[in-house]
Amino acid sequence: MFDKNIDFLAIGDITTDAFIRIKEANVHCRIDTENCELCMKFGDKVPFEYVKVIKAVGNSANAAVCVARLGINSALMAQVGTDENGKDCLNELAKEKVDFRYTKVHKGAATNYHFVLWYDVDRTILVNHIQYNYKLPEIKRAPKWIYLSSLASNTKNYHLEISEYLKNNPQVKLAFQPGTFQIQLGIQELKDIYKRTEVFICNVEEAQRILHTDSKDIKTLLGEIHANGPKIVLITDGPKGAFMLDGEHFYFMPEYPDPRPPVERTGCGDSFSATFVAALMMGKSPLEALVWAPVNPMSVIQYVGAREGLLNLENLEWFLKHAPPEYKPKEI
Repeated sequence: MFDKNIDFLAIGDITTDAFIRIKEANVHCRIDTENCELCMKFGDKVPFEYVKVIKAVGNSANAAVCVARLGINSALMAQVGTDENGKDCLNELAKEKVDFRYTKVHKGAATNYHFVLWYDVDRTILVNHIQYNYKLPEIKRAPKWIYLSSLASNTKNYHLEISEYLKNNPQVKLAFQPGTFQIQLGIQELKDIYKRTEVFICNVEEAQRILHTDSKDIKTLLGEIHANGPKIVLITDGPKGAFMLDGEHFYFMPEYPDPRPPVERTGCGDSFSATFVAALMMGKSPLEALVWAPVNPMSVIQYVGAREGLLNLENLEWFLKHAPPEYKPKEI
């Protein structure tokens, strides 16, 4: 399966998610903020309904699968161990037609495994990124796009290697959807990544953390991120929709109407981001890509986990064709 040229190379950690459906819990939100806490009885036996295990996920893995389903030659550069979990993750990638020639198997190591506490339609994820010995392999044929997302906390030098590769291959476009550690590193530490970014995607809360601000003014958030290098900046706000600065104009895009009440929201941001990039790769304008991007999240939230609801190109185009009249971008 490794004889094709790679058009889309996703770089980031891969994991298995075990979804634990919580039966009894409470959600408490502060009056003056949108910050909410999941509360369960401490020191007690907490009942759950069932567990669903989903292999080969994570921000970059989700993006790679999303793009592959849309018909683009996709690959994942990740790290796995020699355990059964690692083998299962590679098998899942193969089923999804995602090239994993650049995924390194670390002898004697375990593969990432996360626990997802799923209550109502939202979730809290217990994460543990294994600190592998990250090193950028030789990339024999440059992809058209690199998609960079969540990595472990020991990858500062790895990011420098990625920056150097991008410097030496100016024809490669970069999409950057920062994960927790990349947000913690900050703009200054990743300044070369930010300057090289063609498409930058995060949510409102992440934008606030990146910019060290409490401001929720969306134009300010978009503009300040854009000022640090990214040509196109997208900020999502969950069910409220998404916003884009294309370098000159600000836009708002509503979510695609849900056909049914949502089941679970994991992977919505990944599918939004990857679908936007896929649309650009297919020759769409940024504004057209903004119309494409919310369709996959609408489908993803109808299933448990980030992968099952991802659409193929035919189905995505069907939803676009049957979108309601109000589903369109608006300049703000």
